[in-house]
Amino acid sequence: VQLQASGGGLVQPGGSLRLSCVVSGRSLDGYDIGWFRQAPEKKREGVSCISNSDGEKWYAGSVKGRATISRDNAKNTVYLQINNLKPEDTAAYYCATGRVAGCWFPEGYDYWGQGTLVTVSS
Repeated sequence: VQLQASGGGLVQPGGSLRLSCVVSGRSLDGYDIGWFRQAPEKKREGVSCISNSDGEKWYAGSVKGRATISRDNAKNTVYLQINNLKPEDTAAYYCATGRVAGCWFPEGYDYWGQGTLVTVSS
């Protein structure tokens, strides 16, 4: 199983990005899928996820109202759109897949992408 995250880059505050995560070797169906981020010297934190059990989407409070997670099962790809980016959104963003108790926790995911760096700066 491999996850390939892309879409990061340098963006000015207030800008937008759409991150993509292509999953190969495992169908998106039947698994939780999450986006996480880690800033320098900080712990990895959940940003958004889709629960396999009920299809519910979860967003961290820091991005709620600015982020949208979506999936394209035909392309086996999950997306994360973040609008109105802020400097505090600067981090490496990772996607992950697995069967977990709570999709917002990084623990329990068994496959991770390599991360894509988002830098929000003027």
